[in-house]
Amino acid sequence: MDKEEFSMMKLVPDEEQRRVFAKVFDRQTILAVHALASKGYFKVLEFVVSTGKEGHVFRAMDAAGNFRAVKIYKIETTDFKHMSKYVDGDVRFQGIKNNRRDLVYAWTRKEFRNLNELNKAGVRVPLPIASKANVLVMEFIGEKGEASPPLKEKYAENAEKLHATLVDFMARMHFKARLVHADLSEYNILNKSEEIVVIDCGQAVPTTHPYAKSFFERDVRNLSNYLNKIGIKSTPESLTEEIRAKKGEFSK
Repeated sequence: MDKEEFSMMKLVPDEEQRRVFAKVFDRQTILAVHALASKGYFKVLEFVVSTGKEGHVFRAMDAAGNFRAVKIYKIETTDFKHMSKYVDGDVRFQGIKNNRRDLVYAWTRKEFRNLNELNKAGVRVPLPIASKANVLVMEFIGEKGEASPPLKEKYAENAEKLHATLVDFMARMHFKARLVHADLSEYNILNKSEEIVVIDCGQAVPTTHPYAKSFFERDVRNLSNYLNKIGIKSTPESLTEEIRAKKGEFSK
């Protein structure tokens, strides 16, 4: 057993999870994970809590026993064209090289920055902790080590309160953080014992982005449709009005 193999056994103790990790991620990703672990952001990667087209999210644990979420974006299977439309036109990330690896690295930095800006604006998102290359370390959203489910799987008990929270978050995003989530729906909002947490913020764009208006309208449509499903009468027009009515509270 070589040094690198031994190190991976310590970092990913579970053999099955280690096979998943080795199958999906390349050497440069493994080096980035090791670099973050060596700085103490986490000690072990325990298991995958969610998978998507763009990457895997692992539950990790630090030396003090605190849970962390480690999101690792895949390089080779990433949809290059899909990502490009959210990075192109974002003035914060200009000059990105036209290759998949650089785009994914930029996307990782983008999610870290978006989470920071949304958190400062008062939107409940996972707190970003660290990032390197295509690896992002965040607050683990869950209780007693179990990841919180999305609203799609666990409806909020108080629909009216959820409605008010969504309006508040959308207004804070738009008028305080000056961002549009661009993929907001019941799939990307977690229900942590009735605390609503917005996730998957990598694609969020500034309100100056060429497609910001259409992305915002899509987010509103998604949320309006969801509100109707849970018994709150809503239209995209009425929801937009509610969000804009809060502009004075959150405008910089």
